[in-house]
Amino acid sequence: MALDGLAGYVYKAAAEGRVLTLAALLLNRTEPEIRTLLSTVTQHGGQRSTPLIIAARNGHSKVVRLLLEHYKVDVQQTGTVRFDGYIIDGATALWCAAGAGHYEVVKLLVSHGANVNHTTVTNSTPLRAACFDGRLDIVRFLVENNANISIANKYDNTCLMIAAYKGHTDVVRYLLEQHADPNARAHCGATALHFAAEAGHLDIVRELVKWKAAMVVNGHGMTPLKVAAESCKAEVVELLLAHSDCDTKSRIEALELLGASFANDRENYNLTKTYQYLYLAMLERFRDPSNILHKEVLPPIEAYGMRTECRTPQELGAIIHNTDALHMEGLIVRERILGSDNIDVSHPIIYRGAVYADNMQFEQCIKLWLHALQLRQKGNRNTHKDLLRFAQVFSQMIHLNEPVKSWDVEHVLECSVLEIERGISRVQNPQEPDAHSALENHECNLYTFLYLVCISTKTRCSEEEQPRINKQIYRLVHLDPRTRDGCTLLHLAVDSGTPVDDFHTNDVCSFPSAPVAKLLIDCGANVNAVDQMGNSPLHVIVQYNRPISDFLTLHAIIISLVEAGAHPDMTNKEKKTPLDRSTTGVSEILLKTQMKLSLKCLAARAVRLHNIKYQNQIPRTLEEFVEFH
Repeated sequence: MALDGLAGYVYKAAAEGRVLTLAALLLNRTEPEIRTLLSTVTQHGGQRSTPLIIAARNGHSKVVRLLLEHYKVDVQQTGTVRFDGYIIDGATALWCAAGAGHYEVVKLLVSHGANVNHTTVTNSTPLRAACFDGRLDIVRFLVENNANISIANKYDNTCLMIAAYKGHTDVVRYLLEQHADPNARAHCGATALHFAAEAGHLDIVRELVKWKAAMVVNGHGMTPLKVAAESCKAEVVELLLAHSDCDTKSRIEALELLGASFANDRENYNLTKTYQYLYLAMLERFRDPSNILHKEVLPPIEAYGMRTECRTPQELGAIIHNTDALHMEGLIVRERILGSDNIDVSHPIIYRGAVYADNMQFEQCIKLWLHALQLRQKGNRNTHKDLLRFAQVFSQMIHLNEPVKSWDVEHVLECSVLEIERGISRVQNPQEPDAHSALENHECNLYTFLYLVCISTKTRCSEEEQPRINKQIYRLVHLDPRTRDGCTLLHLAVDSGTPVDDFHTNDVCSFPSAPVAKLLIDCGANVNAVDQMGNSPLHVIVQYNRPISDFLTLHAIIISLVEAGAHPDMTNKEKKTPLDRSTTGVSEILLKTQMKLSLKCLAARAVRLHNIKYQNQIPRTLEEFVEFH
């Protein structure tokens, strides 16, 4: 059997722990052959590993012992493995055994010289892998064998931080006893105390405080106390209120933030606790009548019903039974304390808006979502889900015969143009760290924009309102955004293959759409623009496969395109005209009745047909004209 084929059997035997089968497969093989077989990297199930790595990953100690002691396999071989949904590149057998919790395999590998401080591509050590899994026995063994507890991953996230976040109290306690730094900071500025507080691990927070963990701010200006309050971790908040670094202002803000967060948190919604903690904070403000700590309230915000935050115990008491007022109070308090640029401010706003939408209170929903959208765009955050959410709720409203305000559609279109403009920059930026996601989000925004244009055609607009909507469409059309296949908005509008979101949106939007195509053309869309295959919108629409049941759409789009100057004789990269690409007799007849070739087109076709040299003989614009005939 060839070595390539045999390598697969060797890998399978190692993966399944069949030590005798493995030995038999390697019997009577030369040393070079054995070295090749045992160093071959096999790709399987999203992993790329050698027999040693997969045996260690699966906890087969007998196979590992055979490979190390009899065949002297390099203990530092590296591969790519999957752990808890993560892809780990550059993992050794020791990293895999530690991460999977195979104590005996870990001991075996270390006894054969495995480097306990070897790091993966992301700078993760075997010790970090064991801390992630909470295996104190492996953590202790590795540390006793000189594992460095201070090595952080590429985000400066330490072993102590991951153990604190995952809730492994015994591991945290052991690492602290081994002098792990409780105040080390990750790239985001967070410490182990931030991670434990956010996750609500009370015992770990208590342990970290005992070891003098400080109340420092992270990169978002949040202390562990604020993080716990924002996450509705009441027990952690009450513990940290006694921290030596907690002053009166911090105490009051933590109580207010905790109460405010309970008002609009889907998982922890509790208005009783909202009032309880807001009232406790108010008592703190008024504790000393000679030195009342007054709030610096935000100016009224329309999305919050132009409400002003309660400033006295009496004002707060007046809304104790007013659930809507308490919801808005919570949102106002959060925005004041966290700041409008905080990444977490918008989530409860969106949640409260969704609750309004579920209760058919669309006006309040849209006001809140527009406010959240403005906050997110101001912070230059990705908003493709926010924009799609508007298309969904507008579609739901139209489906239910609820009026959609053209001003709201215009506002969301304007935000869409800004987001797509930013998306074009990301897609074209060679240094973009996540180019794939940037392209996915960009295309999602193009589809959403089309949904919004479609919705605008079903919205009642005054003579003053329609031009404002058209202005936003004009702005985007002239940015000429494209999909990865080079399709323009007009291509997408006339293509039955354009995807339509299935949450309410498909009740209202479908493609091809004659009104959308006409509106895009009226706003300056180039009817002769081509995609990467050289197809114009006319090439696309003639392939529509519902020419009888949806004849009016097919007819209207072809008429609109041709009347706007689409060339019926334009050829794509396969030298096919729209007539050649027509898949039905109906579209063929429609095209032929509309074909009125100009002398200019006939001349261009003659030049191409007879291979007459024209480059550098005629103006460049005419060269392009000849080329697509």
